[in-house]
Amino acid sequence: MEFIAEIFIQIVWTILQFLGELLLQAVFGFIVEVIGRSVTEPFRHPKPVHPWLAAMGYIIFGGLAGAISVWILPTLFITAQWLRIANLVLTPLVTGVMMDRLGTWREGKGQATIRLDTFAYGYLFAFSMALMRFKWGH
Repeated sequence: MEFIAEIFIQIVWTILQFLGELLLQAVFGFIVEVIGRSVTEPFRHPKPVHPWLAAMGYIIFGGLAGAISVWILPTLFITAQWLRIANLVLTPLVTGVMMDRLGTWREGKGQATIRLDTFAYGYLFAFSMALMRFKWGH
């Protein structure tokens, strides 16, 4: 019975580690989304930025967010190497879906959306943030 309890505790702990990393990336994604809305309005151009240029910008912002998050929280929530690799794949996917759902919600409310409110740009931002945390976190 004690063995089953240890397995259950390990499973719960692993799930909590993933949720911690996911929450951290989601919070940074929403912060960048709010900042992006505030900053883009005064500098809005009649001609939109090329999608590849916007993608590079979100990769850079995600990398910066990852560097800042490692500076603030240098110890990663996930300690096992194989789980960190799984996190590098799964968390950006979930974050991309969350950002896409946020964009859909905003469109349903009649609000303007930014590119981060789509799966692709949300994924790029979250992946570059996760990659920085994977590489530099302990």
